[in-house]
Amino acid sequence: MSARTELAIPELSLVVLVGASGSGKTTFARRAFGPFETVSSDVCRALVSGDENDQSASADAFDLLHHLVGLRLRRGLLTVVDATNVTRAARADLVRLAREHDVLPVAIVLDVGADIAIERNRGRPERDFGEGPVRRHDRQLRKSLRGLSREGFRGVHVLRSPEEVDAAVVAREPLRSDFRDRTGPFDIVGDVHGCLEELVELLGVLGYAVSRDEHGAPVDAEHPDGRVLVFVGDLVDRGPDSVGVLRLAMGMAEAGHAMAVPGNHEAKLVRALDGAKVTVSHGLEVTLAELGRESEGFRRRVRDWCDGLVAHRVLDRGRLVVAHAGLKEAYHGRASGRVRAFALYGDTTGETDEFGLPVRYPWAEDYRGRAAVVYGHTPTPRLEWINNTLCLDTGAVFGGQLSALRWPERETVQVSARAVHHEPARPFATEATGRGEDELRLTDVTGRRHVETEQLGRVLVTEESAAGALEVMSRFALHPRQVPYLPPTMAPVGSSRRPGFLEHPDEAFAQYAAWGVEEVVCQEKHMGSRAVVHLAPDGGAVYTRTGRAFFEPHLQQELLSRLGAAWVASGLAADLGGDDVLLDAELLPWSAKAEGLVREQYAAVGAAARLALPAAVDTLATAAGRGLDVGELLTRTRERAANAGAFDAAWQRYVWPTEGLDGVQLAPFQVLAAGGQVRAGEDHLWHLGVADRLVEADPGLVRPTRRLVVDTASPDSCAAGVRWWEELAASGGEGMVVKPAQGVARARGKLVQPGLKVRGRDYLRLVYGPDYTLPEHLERLRERHLGHKRALALREHALGLESLARWAREEPLWRVHEAVFAILALESEPVDPRL
Repeated sequence: MSARTELAIPELSLVVLVGASGSGKTTFARRAFGPFETVSSDVCRALVSGDENDQSASADAFDLLHHLVGLRLRRGLLTVVDATNVTRAARADLVRLAREHDVLPVAIVLDVGADIAIERNRGRPERDFGEGPVRRHDRQLRKSLRGLSREGFRGVHVLRSPEEVDAAVVAREPLRSDFRDRTGPFDIVGDVHGCLEELVELLGVLGYAVSRDEHGAPVDAEHPDGRVLVFVGDLVDRGPDSVGVLRLAMGMAEAGHAMAVPGNHEAKLVRALDGAKVTVSHGLEVTLAELGRESEGFRRRVRDWCDGLVAHRVLDRGRLVVAHAGLKEAYHGRASGRVRAFALYGDTTGETDEFGLPVRYPWAEDYRGRAAVVYGHTPTPRLEWINNTLCLDTGAVFGGQLSALRWPERETVQVSARAVHHEPARPFATEATGRGEDELRLTDVTGRRHVETEQLGRVLVTEESAAGALEVMSRFALHPRQVPYLPPTMAPVGSSRRPGFLEHPDEAFAQYAAWGVEEVVCQEKHMGSRAVVHLAPDGGAVYTRTGRAFFEPHLQQELLSRLGAAWVASGLAADLGGDDVLLDAELLPWSAKAEGLVREQYAAVGAAARLALPAAVDTLATAAGRGLDVGELLTRTRERAANAGAFDAAWQRYVWPTEGLDGVQLAPFQVLAAGGQVRAGEDHLWHLGVADRLVEADPGLVRPTRRLVVDTASPDSCAAGVRWWEELAASGGEGMVVKPAQGVARARGKLVQPGLKVRGRDYLRLVYGPDYTLPEHLERLRERHLGHKRALALREHALGLESLARWAREEPLWRVHEAVFAILALESEPVDPRL
């Protein structure tokens, strides 16, 4: 038996199997790769013709194969091609596909010999094409073996016998850029350009202890908390001590205290040290002169270290990408010449400006990726987050500042340059800094687009939904600066099978148990209007789920002043911070916002029923007394009259007179953010505890929210939850919302619903009509489809958390507004409003 042989392939690659028909490619692919990783030419031939051996369909089959391969590679999936691939032309198409998608092509050759392949085909009746094609495949294969590497394959594995094929196992290796397992914390440093003194000072501010050699030169720096420094490249040229910077950076890297990506200046330095013909300018002449005074061994060490740097690094579970000139999302974690070129030089137009410098595309303005991209290369006078990207080159060598970013804290640290070490070719103060802080553009929100969220990945916003949201936002909503968050819709519980009930807590407890959530908080549902309260130094706002102001400015300011005073009096300002507080709440009474709806819909229906149905009951009762056969109709009419009475009583519970703020109450149930920190992830009992403190500070304005904790695995606890809900409904309440105890809950790796509403039996008359409890109506309503509503609630929940995170990180307004606008857009999607 042959010894086990490991075939190393990159985790993201295009694996091309090469071998004659009958060489065992399909069997090998089934054993070595996942069931959906292989794209087979035989399967594609069968899909387009119904017969995998129909050679007349080969052209269409390979069109399909190339299309499927392209789709998989675009999605970042390892893909295996199971076809003969014995001709250079066939392989060239696949190498081209790999390059188009910036993945590495790898060839695995099964060279078992023509005789063995022919013998195997004899045992397969569907392969009746004889020896000729197999021997032709074998001849073509032999012509190809020596030239596969020259065709562009980054790895070639040749298995020369059935025994070697059987002994081969695939070992998947991370790409050189894949450092997702390195979670930091990191301190990312911008372009140093030989400014050693500034670098040492910055290290001290960051908390690193610098070690020096016997000559006093810094050779290492270590952080007491184990933080790791990351250099964005351009360590050399222009400044006064490139060798000193290199010595320190290499020492830190060798000790495990730092890592680096190369800059264009390191790439040019390597070429110069290799003896290539380069233009010695832009400070390279100074670096070469410095290195000329060092030993040959040091120069070789510098050359090898710079040459070994990976063009970009994907860090912290994919949440952070560091590349010298930045990197657009399609290139993250990819490997190709153009990815490296982008990382080193950026995206240029091929033109030069009036200063003789390359004109670059502003790629960051179009960036929409989930990962933060931190880079340098193009000097900028000030640090500014643009679309989750940050340029750290603040021109230290030009007399600006040397900058660093603490990650994941997203805090920036800077030290000023000691001098102007090099005059810039382009006036430094004229560097573009992107859009203004409050600048919004129509193109940010129009058309079909995806919004990246940390919790749920990409969320699609259709062009039609965006158009509907634009109408609301542009005509009715507050300025986006005042609306950093919109609350998600709330999905109802699944339909109950209990007689007489459409919704019941049993389904909520069972659903969360099925999702893996063991503890839930049952929260009293107030029949009011969903409101977000923003307490801010500039006054803030109180707004609806669609971003509209609840009150006239003077009433809004009065409410904010009272609530702000309660926030301070309760001690919450001292504990959580007093500036920029966001609260999710219910504003009562319902009629404060929906007076027109109440008067025109609910009151009118109730009044009509009270007038018509009692008279109908009296008439039918008289007819029955005279012996007419109206008993069934009389019973039904009495039932309808009782239902109408229940309907009329239901809406009146949620309406009371108000004058100004007299009679208005606010029931906060979640602290979204406070003191510059997102608080949505705190458990719900913590949030309700904060609300209790506000109630104590101003019981006239702030209304308490009752709650009960339920263990979904305990029948007794669930039964107690049911009884509590029944008490709420019987006393005129709307019902309750069942939420995971955690503020942001994930179960089995997936985000779960933030809450399920369980509405009371009588309250649901306002939603589905007075007679919805009649058996024929109830049975129909139980078939309501909740899938769309639940998907909508989950997407809006993720977008809301994303907008909060961006807002807390002080990202540009348009970045926050992108997620907020997407929630409003999703709300315009067609869905049964009764859900």
